[in-house]
Amino acid sequence: MEQKTLTEIQREVDAYISQFKEGYFSPLALLARLMEEAGELAREVNHLYGEKPKKPDEPENSIELELGDLLFILVCFANSLQIDLTEAHRKVMEKFNTRDSNRWTKINTEP
Repeated sequence: MEQKTLTEIQREVDAYISQFKEGYFSPLALLARLMEEAGELAREVNHLYGEKPKKPDEPENSIELELGDLLFILVCFANSLQIDLTEAHRKVMEKFNTRDSNRWTKINTEP
Protein backbone atom coordinates (compact mmCIF):
# COMPACT_ATOMS: atom_id res chain seq x y z
CA MET A 1 0.00 0.00 0.00
CA GLU A 2 1.31 3.42 -0.98
CA GLN A 3 2.14 5.76 1.90
CA LYS A 4 1.47 9.46 1.30
CA THR A 5 2.69 12.51 3.18
CA LEU A 6 0.22 15.13 4.35
CA THR A 7 1.56 17.41 1.62
CA GLU A 8 0.84 14.76 -1.01
CA ILE A 9 -2.65 14.25 0.41
CA GLN A 10 -3.31 17.98 0.35
CA ARG A 11 -2.14 18.18 -3.28
CA GLU A 12 -4.25 15.18 -4.29
CA VAL A 13 -7.38 16.67 -2.73
CA ASP A 14 -6.61 20.05 -4.33
CA ALA A 15 -6.25 18.42 -7.76
CA TYR A 16 -9.59 16.70 -7.25
CA ILE A 17 -11.42 19.84 -6.10
CA SER A 18 -9.76 22.04 -8.75
CA GLN A 19 -11.47 20.16 -11.56
CA PHE A 20 -14.83 21.63 -10.52
CA LYS A 21 -15.95 25.21 -11.14
CA GLU A 22 -17.45 25.42 -7.66
CA GLY A 23 -14.09 24.83 -5.96
CA TYR A 24 -13.91 24.64 -2.20
CA PHE A 25 -16.96 25.36 -0.07
CA SER A 26 -16.82 28.35 2.29
CA PRO A 27 -15.17 27.86 5.68
CA LEU A 28 -18.57 27.88 7.38
CA ALA A 29 -19.93 25.20 5.02
CA LEU A 30 -16.78 23.12 5.50
CA LEU A 31 -17.12 23.37 9.27
CA ALA A 32 -20.73 22.21 8.99
CA ARG A 33 -19.61 19.28 6.81
CA LEU A 34 -16.87 18.42 9.31
CA MET A 35 -19.41 18.32 12.14
CA GLU A 36 -21.77 16.23 9.99
CA GLU A 37 -19.03 13.70 9.32
CA ALA A 38 -18.04 13.69 13.02
CA GLY A 39 -21.64 12.79 13.80
CA GLU A 40 -21.51 9.90 11.35
CA LEU A 41 -18.30 8.68 13.00
CA ALA A 42 -19.96 8.95 16.42
CA ARG A 43 -22.88 6.90 15.14
CA GLU A 44 -20.56 4.13 13.90
CA VAL A 45 -18.61 4.08 17.17
CA ASN A 46 -21.87 3.96 19.11
CA HIS A 47 -23.07 1.03 16.98
CA LEU A 48 -19.86 -0.92 17.51
CA TYR A 49 -18.91 -0.01 21.07
CA GLY A 50 -21.97 1.65 22.54
CA GLU A 51 -25.39 0.53 23.52
CA LYS A 52 -27.18 1.32 20.26
CA PRO A 53 -26.82 -1.51 17.76
CA LYS A 54 -27.71 -0.91 14.14
CA LYS A 55 -31.17 -1.65 12.88
CA PRO A 56 -31.28 -4.64 10.52
CA ASP A 57 -32.09 -2.39 7.55
CA GLU A 58 -29.29 0.14 8.20
CA PRO A 59 -26.48 0.07 5.63
CA GLU A 60 -23.07 -1.24 6.62
CA ASN A 61 -20.43 1.40 7.15
CA SER A 62 -17.15 1.50 9.00
CA ILE A 63 -15.12 3.64 11.32
CA GLU A 64 -12.36 3.56 8.71
CA LEU A 65 -14.59 5.11 6.04
CA GLU A 66 -15.94 7.72 8.44
CA LEU A 67 -12.39 8.68 9.48
CA GLY A 68 -11.53 8.91 5.78
CA ASP A 69 -14.48 11.25 5.21
CA LEU A 70 -13.34 13.40 8.13
CA LEU A 71 -9.79 13.52 6.78
CA PHE A 72 -11.02 14.56 3.32
CA ILE A 73 -13.13 17.41 4.70
CA LEU A 74 -10.36 18.48 7.07
CA VAL A 75 -7.92 18.62 4.14
CA CYS A 76 -10.45 20.61 2.10
CA PHE A 77 -10.80 23.03 5.03
CA ALA A 78 -7.03 23.45 5.33
CA ASN A 79 -6.56 23.83 1.58
CA SER A 80 -9.32 26.42 1.31
CA LEU A 81 -7.49 28.54 3.90
CA GLN A 82 -3.98 27.79 2.52
CA ILE A 83 -2.97 25.98 5.72
CA ASP A 84 -0.10 23.53 5.45
CA LEU A 85 -1.18 20.57 7.58
CA THR A 86 2.39 19.32 7.96
CA GLU A 87 3.34 22.64 9.54
CA ALA A 88 0.16 22.66 11.64
CA HIS A 89 1.03 19.16 12.87
CA ARG A 90 4.59 20.23 13.70
CA LYS A 91 3.29 23.16 15.76
CA VAL A 92 0.77 21.00 17.62
CA MET A 93 3.37 18.35 18.45
CA GLU A 94 5.75 21.04 19.70
CA LYS A 95 2.96 22.31 21.95
CA PHE A 96 2.19 18.83 23.29
CA ASN A 97 5.86 17.99 23.81
CA THR A 98 6.45 21.15 25.83
CA ARG A 99 3.21 22.13 27.58
CA ASP A 100 2.00 18.58 28.18
CA SER A 101 5.36 16.82 28.55
CA ASN A 102 4.63 15.76 32.13
CA ARG A 103 0.86 15.69 32.05
CA TRP A 104 0.44 11.92 31.81
CA THR A 105 2.31 8.99 33.27
CA LYS A 106 4.94 7.81 30.82
CA ILE A 107 5.60 4.17 30.17
CA ASN A 108 8.93 3.18 31.66
CA THR A 109 11.08 2.17 28.69
CA GLU A 110 14.22 1.46 30.72
CA PRO A 111 15.14 -2.21 31.38
